Amino acid sequence: MTGLAALRRARTPAPPPAAEERCEFCGVPTDERHGHVADLADHRLLCVCRPCYLLFGPSGAGGGRYRGVGETVRRVEELRIDDATWERLAIPVGLAFFFTQGERALAFYPSPAGATESELDLAAWETITADNPPLAAMEPDVEAALVRHLDDAFTCHVVPVDVCYELVGLVRTRWVGLAGGREVWDAIDGFFAELDRRAVSS
Repeated sequence: MTGLAALRRARTPAPPPAAEERCEFCGVPTDERHGHVADLADHRLLCVCRPCYLLFGPSGAGGGRYRGVGETVRRVEELRIDDATWERLAIPVGLAFFFTQGERALAFYPSPAGATESELDLAAWETITADNPPLAAMEPDVEAALVRHLDDAFTCHVVPVDVCYELVGLVRTRWVGLAGGREVWDAIDGFFAELDRRAVSS
């Protein structure tokens, strides 16, 4: 699931795990690494089995309402962004993801409470996308720009949007105290190392 509905759920305590997850289209049991299909009308992700995922595919189906969330991770080489532009985005931490729902650009960052929305400066984001063509080419609803500001450097991956919610869950479940604790930061480092392992250059 994605969009505002997913974010509301991310802010509330997680319910006890279900005995068995099922495909939201055909009802068959799914495993932990199931695929996702974006419902473009309701702006949410649906958990689906592999056959249903292949049926809808990244090109979309169902009269254009549904689109499969892909699996490709692309590393944005030579990212053009500076501290001043980042400050204009009003992101209070060094980690955020950006995507569009239709024509609307959204920005969120992981926090101990879940995914927190930032009041995105659209002019600043338009400057970033103009300077970085891979970001302007992202697929609405199903792809996101995951940006990390670490020390004096920025990195960016264009990822399937469900990857961002994996990171949100990681931060939410492992954060301890005010600063997060060593475990969560080690886990974040490992998360980005895995993205780099999967990534192709763009």
